[in-house]
Amino acid sequence: MIGDPVRLKTAALLVLLGLLTMLAGIGQLTFWAPSETVTASVPSDTKAAPLTVIDQKLIALHDGPVKIKIQGEGNFIVATGRPDDVEAWVGETAHNTLTGVSADQKSLEVSSADGEATAPSPAGSDLWVSTEDASGDLDYSWIPPADGEWSLLVAGDGTQPAPSSISMTFPNNATTPWAVPLIVLGIIIILIGAALPFIAKALSNRRKHDDDEPRDGGETTTLPVQSSTAKSPGVEAPTTQSPTVQSPTVQPPAGNKGRRPGAGAEGPTLRITALAATMAAVLVGGTAVAAQATTTPEATTTSSAAADAEAATPVMLESQLQRILEQVASTVDAADAAKDAAKLAPRVDKMELQIRTQNYKIRSAVSAYEPRMPVRATKLQSSVISTKRDWPRTVFALTQGEGNVVPQVLTLVQLSPRENYKLWGSAPLQPGTNFPSFPIPRNGTEPVPASDSTGLAYSGNEALEILSEMLTNPESPNRSKLADGQSSPYIAGALAYQADTVKNGTSANFKFTHTPVTNQTVVLKTADGGAVVVGRLDFAFEGTPKAAGDKLVLEDDSAVFAGGKETTTGMVLNFAESVAVYIPPAGSADPMKLVAATRGLVGASFK
Repeated sequence: MIGDPVRLKTAALLVLLGLLTMLAGIGQLTFWAPSETVTASVPSDTKAAPLTVIDQKLIALHDGPVKIKIQGEGNFIVATGRPDDVEAWVGETAHNTLTGVSADQKSLEVSSADGEATAPSPAGSDLWVSTEDASGDLDYSWIPPADGEWSLLVAGDGTQPAPSSISMTFPNNATTPWAVPLIVLGIIIILIGAALPFIAKALSNRRKHDDDEPRDGGETTTLPVQSSTAKSPGVEAPTTQSPTVQSPTVQPPAGNKGRRPGAGAEGPTLRITALAATMAAVLVGGTAVAAQATTTPEATTTSSAAADAEAATPVMLESQLQRILEQVASTVDAADAAKDAAKLAPRVDKMELQIRTQNYKIRSAVSAYEPRMPVRATKLQSSVISTKRDWPRTVFALTQGEGNVVPQVLTLVQLSPRENYKLWGSAPLQPGTNFPSFPIPRNGTEPVPASDSTGLAYSGNEALEILSEMLTNPESPNRSKLADGQSSPYIAGALAYQADTVKNGTSANFKFTHTPVTNQTVVLKTADGGAVVVGRLDFAFEGTPKAAGDKLVLEDDSAVFAGGKETTTGMVLNFAESVAVYIPPAGSADPMKLVAATRGLVGASFK
């Protein structure tokens, strides 16, 4: 009877502890729950610099959206680019890099690098996938433009310090790992407390019943041992032992030694209660700390596989290419309309700049002269984006629009990080020819050195040599290596032009040469393992009178450069040829194919 109050008190204590434990778990999910976001700011004593980089590791530190608040004086820009592109553009300029968050989640960690005091304005650079322009304040929500790693560049005009008041708000990665376990444990303790009086009473009743029954092995009686007194003849009788009777010995049942009477009922109960109370106290005591514990992901080390993937990242997104093409097309269109080569400078270079500049000169003097084919970006039929991430970088684009009878292959090259892509060459697709298939733009295309024939039937340089030989000599021994030979529209047209010139120029001797310009050759692999080589040939057309007094008469277009129409000493006409040739993979029985080609007059002179 004495144990009943103890059991009831113990049960009540367990129920109370269970309620407290369950309340602690619920509290972690409600009133003790950590904030949904954390905000960290650049320390106020950060050294000023013209550029600020927000490192990709910081952007990716927390899962979920990141909000960035920037305050500065005047106009500034936030540019998004691949980490290596941002680093390359920054170059040797002094800059600050936001790399991480402090342990207390309140400050952004900043590393500073000394260097040049100014930089060009990053606005308008082709390296950026997107930009945000602001004046004074900017609230910016970071959303990755595509898969992979990204960094941000914050800058003014490059001569003034970049905004230094920057804060970033991240989703809080704080966890409440004890919430559910505490709730479950509390329920278990409550159930144990509620059931304890009944369990203890049942155990007590059973023990009383067991104590009333004799137990096997409870008493041990040793009976007397009697020895035999009979003698065998001739044998000495054994010594007779006195019979002894040992007193009965009662041994307690195993496991009950030393137990106090009445302890069987409350002893186990009290021990269980003490254990549960201790566990609950420890868990409840640590709840407040556990609720506020925030796990900050460590920057993961890039594996070799990830490094390889990053190394193969295309140099731009297709959206970037579309934007660049529109700017190139707009620049060329304005220059063509004004016949002003100076307007081409921002977006045109090399062969295309030379051809269009000379075209403008001829058209200014000869109104009937045909203009160069316009560059259009309204219909991008195919984009070929290189994965070669060092400079120079090259991309191809197959476009068509108003004024393009057939699609044309455009070659765009970026010479250095702070320069924009420029149009190096354009060539119309050959009639009846399909542009080769390339890997999808988001995967990019592997570039191949012009002198390398690994995996290809010919190297890029070899392909252009074979083409130039066929254009020079209609009986070239290599004519079978290029599809259709003379029946290729461009090849057939060039050979016919040369043959007609010789036939009609009975008073002169003529010489024709087509020579590859190797420093403008670009090779990119196709989807089938082959490649397309795009390059330039210099076409020289020389004429010399056969006899004294014989004259050579130039056309009006050539006369613009030569300074006259007639000569008795000889002349040289110079053309630039833009060509694209498909090279099959090694082991293929297919010949090469001239995909696109055109030429433009770039000079003429008298000997």
